Amino acid sequence: MSRSSKAVVSFIVGAAVGVAVGYFLNSDKKDELVEKMKYQADKLKDKWKKKRDHFEDALENELA
Repeated sequence: MSRSSKAVVSFIVGAAVGVAVGYFLNSDKKDELVEKMKYQADKLKDKWKKKRDHFEDALENELA
């Protein structure tokens, strides 16, 4: 794929993403989307916290 066709594809994908984001931010589903994103972020944060705690415990046991 040539350099110019990569640029065109990148532009089209970027424009499509921009249109999709604009649509959701201006729709009635914006609040629902934001809540889903917050929920998923909280789940991910809890998952990483558990992994960190597990790692810290394992490290303490290894060093003791």
